Amino acid sequence: MKAWRSSVTLALLGLTLACGGRGAAPTSEVVVVALDRLPTDPGDSAWGDAPFHRAELLLQDMVEPRLLEPSTPTVDVRAVTDGSRIAFKLSWTDASENDLPGASRFVDACAVQLPQAVEPDVPAPQMGESGRSVEITYWRASWQAVVDGREDTIESLYPGATIDHYPFEAASLTPGSPQQQQLQSQYAPARSLGGTMAGPRERPVQDLLAQGPGTLTPMERQVSEGSGRRSGERWEVVLVRPLPLDLDRDERTQVAFAVWDGEHDEVGARKMRSGWIAMHLQGDEG
Repeated sequence: MKAWRSSVTLALLGLTLACGGRGAAPTSEVVVVALDRLPTDPGDSAWGDAPFHRAELLLQDMVEPRLLEPSTPTVDVRAVTDGSRIAFKLSWTDASENDLPGASRFVDACAVQLPQAVEPDVPAPQMGESGRSVEITYWRASWQAVVDGREDTIESLYPGATIDHYPFEAASLTPGSPQQQQLQSQYAPARSLGGTMAGPRERPVQDLLAQGPGTLTPMERQVSEGSGRRSGERWEVVLVRPLPLDLDRDERTQVAFAVWDGEHDEVGARKMRSGWIAMHLQGDEG
């Protein structure tokens, strides 16, 4: 492991000096470098040790609902590994912050997609294909706001609104009583069934599996972590997940990215996305 890290550090140092330090040109593929620890904060200075790839984004105009007008043109990607996990930092320009869910509201988001199996022939980049799954790590700005402390209340989602209370929150009801549960199922059916897409949440990311458009399902175990923040007119998001199975050092696989601009009414399949991009897990070259 030490030899691997040393060779990665030397290779990266040579690349940095040749390209002029932090002003280096983007790499032609996503180069994953090894670090002793994974930076989980978008502002961590350790991200400066990883070269960046500028991924060109395309309209998702293959399946309904299609995106017919382009929005986010590119997303900058950096990637590092500690030998068991991989962390991606995605950053892109977005002049508006959209993190409030609700009727006719759309939320900023991003995702990383990897083939579930490391093979020379990858599945279709549009969310995989039947019998050939892809794994997706998905981040939403609304989830990040909840994790950062915004309450899942009408007052938080609609500032200035004046309400009394939900019937199932009446002080006269015993929490968990049959009457309270009956009123909750009537006035908040999704929440009563355990639906927590909008909040409350413990993490701002979700692990998903797909075998083609329209097949997206949550994975049985949620193992990824993440964190996002605004920096000027840009989003900076870190997504941390396990390394793909069977992916060894100095090997290549493919990776894809997606970005949703809430101001542009993007949601679900209506998004900007990349095709497959080569990803190189740098290893011991000596």
